Amino acid sequence: MLTPLAYGLAVVLDLFILFIGGRFLVVPRAAAAAYGVPAKKDGDPAYLTIKGLRDGAYGLVGLALLAFAGAHAEAWFMLVVALVPLGDAVIVLRNGGTKATAFGIHFATAVVVLLSAALLFAV
Repeated sequence: MLTPLAYGLAVVLDLFILFIGGRFLVVPRAAAAAYGVPAKKDGDPAYLTIKGLRDGAYGLVGLALLAFAGAHAEAWFMLVVALVPLGDAVIVLRNGGTKATAFGIHFATAVVVLLSAALLFAV
């Protein structure tokens, strides 16, 4: 029972971050607004593209680890990657975003990623 749950949550999280990365590449301004720090109209779009590539790469690496290296490697990956949404929460707070977005989206995501790591370590 624990193994399908651990693998399922990891796959969902990896696919979700891959989706978010794709969204930053396709509709960067909408994605930035959903992130919690809207892009400036005259801002540099390169940074939005960087965010999309970073998130997409994390999703692909996570899926590859799970498929080719197994649960233990994915667990370590999730443990380290949990730092990203924690950092995102700080970025949102430092750049005028709401506490609801910082904690309700980014901090909550970090908690779920850490839960996924714990489940993967347990299998």
